[in-house]
Amino acid sequence: MERRLWRRFDYILLLVTLALMGLGLMMIASATRGVPGEDLVRRQAIFAVIGLVVMFAVAAIDYRVFGGHFGLAIYLILLAGLIAVILYGRVLGGSRGWFALGPFYIQPAEVGKVLVILVMARYLSRYETRLRQLPYLLVAIGLLIPPVVLIYLQPDLGGAVIVLLLGLTLIWLGGMRWRHLILLLITGAILAPTIWASLSPYMRTRILIFLNPESNPDASYNIRQALISIGAGGLIGQGLGHGSQSQLHFLQVRHTDFIFSVLAEELGFIGATSFLLLIGVMLFRLLRIADLARDAFGRLIACGVAFIIFSQTLINVGMNLQLLPATGITLPFVSYGGSSLITLMLGLGLAQSVSMRHKKLEFR
Repeated sequence: MERRLWRRFDYILLLVTLALMGLGLMMIASATRGVPGEDLVRRQAIFAVIGLVVMFAVAAIDYRVFGGHFGLAIYLILLAGLIAVILYGRVLGGSRGWFALGPFYIQPAEVGKVLVILVMARYLSRYETRLRQLPYLLVAIGLLIPPVVLIYLQPDLGGAVIVLLLGLTLIWLGGMRWRHLILLLITGAILAPTIWASLSPYMRTRILIFLNPESNPDASYNIRQALISIGAGGLIGQGLGHGSQSQLHFLQVRHTDFIFSVLAEELGFIGATSFLLLIGVMLFRLLRIADLARDAFGRLIACGVAFIIFSQTLINVGMNLQLLPATGITLPFVSYGGSSLITLMLGLGLAQSVSMRHKKLEFR
């Protein structure tokens, strides 16, 4: 039985994951070339190994365990971690969203994305036939609001938006009615002025700069450099480690938020397209796992993991292309960051667990 389970492991998904992590290590090495200080490539390689261990360990556990009696405990752990980081966390990049563990930092909001998937999938699958009734829909929204608010209070607008959209997507997939969706959109529009007034000054500045970059040339400097980097890449790029904007340090935060610009500049349109194709294959495999899942809980888990990867890729690439406001959202598997990478591997481990226990004996 154990061997049969591992035969259902999605090895194509694993190969794509390894390719993306390898690309990430290569781009981090190029982006930090000639920069004195910590060896970020070595640290990211350690995170990658830990992530692989986490993925295989979680895949070995039956995902249905997380939909049972552990559901309430997972939700309480999620809220406790987000509250604790607001009270006792370290401030990095203007957000009090980090715990320091020796030389490493952990971001509870990143891990919280996967925990939100488990919490929402558990509730939505349990009340799948009743979700079309407004009271059950309101309970689902009530489960989602506390983690969104706590992440926003760090403050982390980008993370809060992703968790909000993640939860609403799962609710929609769980069976929400169109009229309830329209009601939610109307409510959001009514609350928009209040939400705008509650934004931190730097959040409003980022949105205003996106709408009118010329209003603050200093603040929009890095966005302009990102566009120049992407345009300079051309078809085949300037070569790994030879990007003019990145290697001459015109482009800031090259190894995290704007690593896509480094990739496009040094590997060109072909390299950037290859990355997007790898992400596309990964999303296809995850949605395929969702289609094969034996229950709604497994289907929602796989869809939730796919949404995280899709949304973070869309937001990060859109930010680099000046199609979306600048945020702190990392590029999946490529940007430097242990919390982000290990969280993604945790999500993939859950999806692999669903794949290993799907409803058919063989893949189509």
